[in-house]
Amino acid sequence: MSKFKEIEDYRKFASKAELHKSINSLIGIIHGIRSDNITNEKEITELIHWCNLHRRFAKKAPFNEIIPLIDQALLDNKLEEEELEDILWLCNNIINENDFNSYYDVITSSIQQLHGILHGIMADNVLNDMEIEQLSIWIDDHDFLRGTYPFDEIHSLLVSVKQDGMISEDEKNLLKAFFTTFIDTKVSRNIHELDVKFLQSQYSISGICAVNPEIIFENKVFSFTGASHRATRNEIARIIQEMGGIFNDNVTKSTNYLIVGGNGNPCWAFACYGRKVEKAIELRKKGTPIVIVHENDFWDEVLI
Repeated sequence: MSKFKEIEDYRKFASKAELHKSINSLIGIIHGIRSDNITNEKEITELIHWCNLHRRFAKKAPFNEIIPLIDQALLDNKLEEEELEDILWLCNNIINENDFNSYYDVITSSIQQLHGILHGIMADNVLNDMEIEQLSIWIDDHDFLRGTYPFDEIHSLLVSVKQDGMISEDEKNLLKAFFTTFIDTKVSRNIHELDVKFLQSQYSISGICAVNPEIIFENKVFSFTGASHRATRNEIARIIQEMGGIFNDNVTKSTNYLIVGGNGNPCWAFACYGRKVEKAIELRKKGTPIVIVHENDFWDEVLI
């Protein structure tokens, strides 16, 4: 057991809320490791590690069903597609039980699964084109998560790196730096904190704007940062007020939209814009649903 020292530091699953969170995470991990249609040794090791972290609860439902099923599937140290489908079928039955929504709504459950997907994709520390494409498909299929951190940021970053039809190694490293932000290295066998911090130190990913966001003006609070390519700040404030919105130069908990000026910022999807964007990102992490909007999308909405 000393080999799995971190198990002793892992939180006990004393509530159904924690239990359901772990199942959502497992669903995501499985979707992530199968996303390129190949399950390699490191990905299998990560799944074994998930079982070992939860093995102390092996006599408690639903772990008394899930862990033996995974153990049986891994007897030959392989994971066939049918075996993965069986595990997902059991997990989905669990989360669809009548009392599941008492702990997490569909938004929270989906975000937990998204974190798990990022964990599964990065389980072997390699990010390939097929994994990026499958993640993009999942994002497109979960459009109801718009406005929820980090859905908008991931969506925007994927759109940006895919826009020229090719994804370079540098762009893959940028994605890896952002994805690993949402992986708890204490519960991973292959993803190490020092490696994550080093990678993240090489890339700056602040200020990611939503892609084609829905913008509602009536009684909504707007702020602006950067330089506009077509209007002054006062003119933008006047337009917002004429549309029924409220303009506040400061970003606060009551801010609904932060508009990022596009002048001189060609890499708007993941460029740094300064203090206001950083504050908006921090508020989003704490649950405040601020939508970061690029100026072009603002004008598209105004001029309809």
